[in-house]
Amino acid sequence: MFQKEITKREFLKLWGKSICLFSVPFLFGLPKITRAQGIRKKGLIKTKLSPYYTPFPGGEVQCELCPHHCRVSKGQRGLCRVRENRDGKYYSLVYGNPCAIHPDPIEKKPFFHVLPGTISFSIATVGCNFQCKFCQNWEISQASPEDIYNYDVSSEMIIKSAKEIGSRSVAYTYVEPTIFYEYMIEIADLSKKAGLLNVMHSNGFINPAPLRNLCKRLDAANIDLKGFTENFYRELCGGKLQPVLDTLKILKQEGVHLEITNLVIPTKNDEMASIKEMCLWIKRELGPDTPIHFSRFYPLYKLRMLPPTPVSTLEKARGVALASGLEYVYIGNVPGHEGEHTFCPKCKKRIIQRTGYMVGEVHLKNGKCKFCGKPIPGIWT
Repeated sequence: MFQKEITKREFLKLWGKSICLFSVPFLFGLPKITRAQGIRKKGLIKTKLSPYYTPFPGGEVQCELCPHHCRVSKGQRGLCRVRENRDGKYYSLVYGNPCAIHPDPIEKKPFFHVLPGTISFSIATVGCNFQCKFCQNWEISQASPEDIYNYDVSSEMIIKSAKEIGSRSVAYTYVEPTIFYEYMIEIADLSKKAGLLNVMHSNGFINPAPLRNLCKRLDAANIDLKGFTENFYRELCGGKLQPVLDTLKILKQEGVHLEITNLVIPTKNDEMASIKEMCLWIKRELGPDTPIHFSRFYPLYKLRMLPPTPVSTLEKARGVALASGLEYVYIGNVPGHEGEHTFCPKCKKRIIQRTGYMVGEVHLKNGKCKFCGKPIPGIWT
């Protein structure tokens, strides 16, 4: 049992989560990147024609990338603010224009079953296809390209930099990666050739065709299953639940390693009956060995009036998940809690020790529990 709650300020101080998403020279640790690519620029830098849209007579287009299916007139943009109809053709406005680049512990994504203790080269552009009232990166996710200073960084430079700092993977994260789909696909192709994993943290709000195309390149995905009712998605996210559930099933079908994050928000999605329903769905549709992270909410953006999630609520959620038959259930944003560790579901021994983003003892051998030999799902080598 975790005994001492710590403040968000203490958490950030301990684990370095408070990062400057816009200071690329510092984050890279590679000043030559900015010398080669130029200084930050505010506004539009590059564009790329989208492969997923339908043109209509009169110049309107319909985006086919995500389930919003935005119908966009000439000169207008979709809900994500980063795709524009230019004379009847639909363009990405953030291709090659990251605003956030950072080498992160892969545990921060969070991935607990992918190369523990390694660095993941993490990138994002501005924009998102959700409008979550609790977004922790709202300064960039809810902005337009003109609002933020961006860099002109080629896909080749991303891979070169990732290799130079010893990253084992490239992560598409911080905002919804779907909105910089063209950039992500290009980097992912190069990443595969360079021997790096491709991982993403996503809201899962993407149409099946582009998702299946992405799955050809994707090694692991952590999907935010933000709640388990359509009402929650409609009122707090500006989206829908069913397409997210469809995404989870497709990722499983395509053989992509899958983990789930559920941010538990007081009074919004913390009813244990709903959490149990969600866990039973995961067990039935995705399998009992699907890792799930119950993450602690802190007051942010438009939900500053709510308190942080009580640790006891997270512990109850974890107990419900384990009782429902899920085998790998974690508690996030509570450093030092035993819910950060990985336990073998067969012999019950601790096989991966964690404190925050730091990994301690690992008792795995060839992807199996070192004590009893049970196979543990994940990407371990």
